[in-house]
Amino acid sequence: MRCRRLYVVTTTRADYGLLYWLLREIDEDPDLELMLVATGSHLSTEFGLTVREIERDGFAIHRRIEILLASDSRSAMSRAMGLAMLTFGDALAQDRPDLVVVLGDRFEIVPVALAAVVEGIPVAHLHGGETSRGALDEYFRHAVTKLSSIHFPATEPYRQRILQMGEDPRLTFNFGAPGLDHLWRTPLLSRDALWETLRLPPGRPTAIVTYHPVTGESNQTADAQVEALLRALESFDDLFVVFSKANADTGGRAINERLEGWCEQYPKRGRLFDNLGHRLYLSCLRHLDLMIGNSSSGLVEAPSFHLPVVNVGCRQEGRIQARNVISVDCTNRDIHQGISRALGSQFRDELVEMCNPYEGEANGNVSRMIKDILKSLPLDAILMKKHFHVPETS
Repeated sequence: MRCRRLYVVTTTRADYGLLYWLLREIDEDPDLELMLVATGSHLSTEFGLTVREIERDGFAIHRRIEILLASDSRSAMSRAMGLAMLTFGDALAQDRPDLVVVLGDRFEIVPVALAAVVEGIPVAHLHGGETSRGALDEYFRHAVTKLSSIHFPATEPYRQRILQMGEDPRLTFNFGAPGLDHLWRTPLLSRDALWETLRLPPGRPTAIVTYHPVTGESNQTADAQVEALLRALESFDDLFVVFSKANADTGGRAINERLEGWCEQYPKRGRLFDNLGHRLYLSCLRHLDLMIGNSSSGLVEAPSFHLPVVNVGCRQEGRIQARNVISVDCTNRDIHQGISRALGSQFRDELVEMCNPYEGEANGNVSRMIKDILKSLPLDAILMKKHFHVPETS
């Protein structure tokens, strides 16, 4: 019997970290063939050429599909989506996989899902049903949900939202967030090894800062927000900052240029990294003192480490948040107050018994459970979608 061929698409360092153990599960199953496609910022030297990390991890890359343009304007995003539609349409027509697997809410995966539907290939979608009202991701995520046949949301409320959209309950599975399998399966660095690897100054409070473009707002607003964030950081003389570059969304390059300038101005107070990789990044979440910014990792992964998070602005508005998250407006004053609270021992003590709402009960087996569904689920009729009505409750 022919192996089932799974076409897994990764676009950024972030989704690769979340997909890592699912890729391992698929790659090691003799009844499955992994067809791994790297696209988006993975192929950009500006964003660390993270395709090399995938190769170092031992994965064979089936295709490299370049779609990013030199600009990161809104029109460039539209052109990149058009290019992705063309190139993925051709690739899927040639490769004919049994199933396409995508994760999240990036603009790059919308044309991938569209091309798959046109080619008559079912789509499985991870991390659907979430909300992030401050970003265009809100549109992209739900669009991919409706283009997909199989769904793996990370929490039960997100599963219920997918069912409200009319998706099939029999094809909508909540096992938890697959990226949290790292907590059980990935050996993280010790504190001393992390400090040595990143060349961090000893004896100082240290924060990891990841700030992405807020694509639901204007570029002028985004510039003011970055300035407010950096001014707030400047007011903490003893705080050392590990910056991780912004993603490839509209405005990302401008953010990274400003972060580079800040680190050049204050070389003893911060360092900017193109890409930390999932092992170093999670080790930072385990050992650093707090996280600041607007990355979803502050809401999904950081709670498992009981790490205080200052969630800045509206980018993650609407996502389920644990007690470790302090949400603040993107002003100098509010960010400063949030950092002060996060650094306080009282707030950290309140997180000792905290649970992560994204963990579920799989105990490191989320990726294996997803793989088993992708392996065994009959695919014959799932493209013939119909709307499932959710009964109203009184």
